[in-house]
Order: sequence, then structure tokens, then C-alpha cells
Amino acid sequence: MLKALILSIRQLFDPAIRRVLVRCVLLALLTFALLVAGVGLGLGALDPTGLAWLDGTLAVLGSLGAVVLAWLLFPLVIAVGLGLFADEVILAVERRHYPDLPPAPGMGLTQSTLGAIRFALVALALNLLVLPLYLLPGANVVLYFALNGYLLGREYFEQVAQRRLDWRAVAQLRRAARARLWWAGVWIAALLTVPVLNLIAPVLATCFMVHLFEGLGRRGGTAQRLRVGAASVR
Repeated sequence: MLKALILSIRQLFDPAIRRVLVRCVLLALLTFALLVAGVGLGLGALDPTGLAWLDGTLAVLGSLGAVVLAWLLFPLVIAVGLGLFADEVILAVERRHYPDLPPAPGMGLTQSTLGAIRFALVALALNLLVLPLYLLPGANVVLYFALNGYLLGREYFEQVAQRRLDWRAVAQLRRAARARLWWAGVWIAALLTVPVLNLIAPVLATCFMVHLFEGLGRRGGTAQRLRVGAASVR
């Protein structure tokens, strides 16, 4: 896994990747600004108490809460948004490191859109469900990485795998490698929480997942067998 991360960092200097990075940074900044504004509007819609000192305190806490909530939701929202140009990143990695791969069948627009919507709804529901637990010092850090490790590992894996496998094969491979993908998701979640680095982390995470996906097939042959099976179905 460390080798995959190192290869991904080196890939950032690829001209094809640098072009995507510019768009990713702009998307990340816009995403965070919209999240802060959206959460802020939601908190601002709460009725004031009528007490000046208390309303002022609530306004300050609400502003801080908007930033914190936006920060918590940012990794999940940006993962969905990256789907707009994830193919460019994946193709650049495949051309450089896996030139023997045949052209990928890819995903249809409907399948890709439905998958992104499903992930967004599940991620939002789970994060809102555990939101009160985020207030517990110590436990909140563990919970954040445990939950988002699962969500991000699954999302980035499916983003890569569904270009070459049908959804049944993707689900089968994901279950077979669930522990490895969860751990990869924890690494991705950590990258997405580091200021400045989180602006390029989605591209880095996509490169990282391409190496993990190909590694699953090239070591054990599981992904390759599923890939052949998926091709025969198509």
C-alpha cells in the first residue's frame, strides 16, 4: 500500500495529471465554500432567542459549527464531484504504469450518476446519524476515520473498478478485499483532512486506488478472473 501511495505522489508531476489538478483545486475550493454557506444558512434559519448576548453567542457558535460541519462533509462531497474528471486521472495512471491493459468499457452516464447519488445519500445519512457522537473527545476522531475509511474506500474503489467490471463483479471483489479497502479509505480520509493537501488529495486518492485495484488482480488473479467474466457478460 505504501508503494502505491509513493507511485501516486510521483504521478502528480505527470503533465496530464497537472492539468486535472488545477480543476480539482478549483472544485475543492468551490465545494468547501458552498458547504460553509449551505450549513451556515441552515443554522441561521434557527429562531433567535430574543436575548442579545445569547443570540450573539449562538451566532459565533453557529459560524464555527458551519466550518466544522463543512470540514467533516468535505471529503465525501469532493469524492462525488471528482467523478466529473476521474477518468482522465485513471487513464493517465494506466498509460504510465499498466500499458498492457486493454481499453476499458467504461461506465454509462446513467450508472455513474445513480452510483454518485446513492453514495452521497448513504454518506450523508450515516454522517448525520453519528453526528452527536462527533462531540465526544477522542471517540470522534476514531469514529470519523472508521466511518469515512469505509465510505471513501468504497467510493474510490468503485469509481476505478466499475470502468472494467460489472457491478456484481465489483461488489464481489470489494467484499473479498474489504479490510484492505477500508484501510486505504482511512489513508484517503487522512489526506483529505490536511489543509492545502486536501485540495489535491482527491486526485492523489484516485491514482492510489488505481494501483490498489490493479494490485489485487496482478497478485492474486481475483480481479483478472472477474474482469474476464465481466467481459464475457458484455
